[in-house]
Amino acid sequence: MRNAAFPVSPRATKLQAALNDPTGSEDSGPLRALRLGIGTFMAKERIDMSAMARQLDINRATLYRWVGSRDQFLVEMIWHMTSLSLNRLDRECDSTGPDRIIDVTIEFAEEVISNPGMKHWLATEGESAMSLLTRAGSGYQPRLIAWIEDSIERRLDAGEMNLPEGVEPYELAYVIERVMGGYIYLDLITGDRPDARRAEPLLQMLLRSADPA
Repeated sequence: MRNAAFPVSPRATKLQAALNDPTGSEDSGPLRALRLGIGTFMAKERIDMSAMARQLDINRATLYRWVGSRDQFLVEMIWHMTSLSLNRLDRECDSTGPDRIIDVTIEFAEEVISNPGMKHWLATEGESAMSLLTRAGSGYQPRLIAWIEDSIERRLDAGEMNLPEGVEPYELAYVIERVMGGYIYLDLITGDRPDARRAEPLLQMLLRSADPA
């Protein structure tokens, strides 16, 4: 269940610490709370901390000690699912260089758009959900950008990509994340139906200069 990829802050919640401890028990309280939260989310039900505490047979104070606030828990839960999806898509991808970045980005965006829990969350808590997904301080967006940046750097190290002078991996990752998010949350931004494939030609144009060929 763990998906450690980036350093955890000294102020991490017990859930974050558990996810980054490969020697810990899968049946620890924080991980049980995570599994319950994901099940609730995917069943298109609202994450209710009081209800979760009752189901886990603990009090709310204990649950908050495990996972932090409701917003913190939502961010950690969504990031956990995000990283699992991105890592799986990256393992399954056969393309290389800029095409690999594009393919994983588009396939991930399509999975987000079709995810029943995400659709329900964005439909019922759109403004607060968007804030958690796009505000740097929430902790979700920086990790997503960092994952994309790491993927770009791996392509560069493998000699599959070259970036134009003055373009840093972080800046490219940031723009890719912004383009991807723009089409995932299209209905909340413009009222149009979300469509990941609309981002593909833009990403191809953006990354064309990175092809070493």
